[in-house]
Amino acid sequence: MRFSHVSLGALALAVATPAFADPKPAGPVDPVAAAPAGEAPAPAAAADETAPPPEITVTGGVTLVSDYRFRGISQTNLQPAIQGTLSVTHKSGFYATVWSSSTSGYVTFSGTGSQEIDAIVGYSKTVGGFKLDGGLLYYIYPRSRPVGDNSKGDFFEPYADVSYTLGPVTAKVTVNYAWKQKALSLDQGQTGLLPKNDNVYLAGDLSAAIPKTPLSLSAHIGHTWGPSWLALGNEYTDWGVGASLAWKNLTLGVSYVDTDGVFTLANGKNAARSGVVVSLGASF
Repeated sequence: MRFSHVSLGALALAVATPAFADPKPAGPVDPVAAAPAGEAPAPAAAADETAPPPEITVTGGVTLVSDYRFRGISQTNLQPAIQGTLSVTHKSGFYATVWSSSTSGYVTFSGTGSQEIDAIVGYSKTVGGFKLDGGLLYYIYPRSRPVGDNSKGDFFEPYADVSYTLGPVTAKVTVNYAWKQKALSLDQGQTGLLPKNDNVYLAGDLSAAIPKTPLSLSAHIGHTWGPSWLALGNEYTDWGVGASLAWKNLTLGVSYVDTDGVFTLANGKNAARSGVVVSLGASF
């Protein structure tokens, strides 16, 4: 996390969705539903179902959020952020994504910087109705470090998830594991006196599109185990519910986010407190 002494990265490929939404690509695009870039989609009755899928699909977007939350905890001092993403997906299921968000600059991991960049590579495949997805995420924190600051913010986090869709409802279970790294140490490598730490995050998500409407609902619960900075030095649980409204390439999202953790900022506010997050995104 990106707080005064905690660093959480963010997975947020899907733009303008609730704060706890899955960030990873949805996989290869349906070749019947998608038209080549620069061309209008053909009428459904005339669609060539035998046409091969595109080799590569490029998607992306930009989002404004009222508070950048990850795993329930604010990384922007409870203030707004702007985020952007770009993803390239091969028809085989392999994908690569770059995601970035503005941050507050008051946190140790970003030093005096104000940006987070997440680089993701992964593979997605559907087997027997179950969608399997896994890969590696690298959190990057460009910054200008103060003199004498030996802290290390960048770290890796592999992930894996399994989801199943029945009608308009999708259920998913996700696990993220970050092995022992300097960035996850309780002193973030500044003194070298404390050992490196690892971290585990387990989450469950449920989402549903309301038929014949542009509305979608979602619910989330997750638990973080430490000891590490990602787990607030111990462990905690986060949860939330949300809704989104889609119109053309725009999405308006609102979610309620809460945790049972406490992280007091320099201004006395609790970055882990409950709150409502509103987002507006545009995708392409």
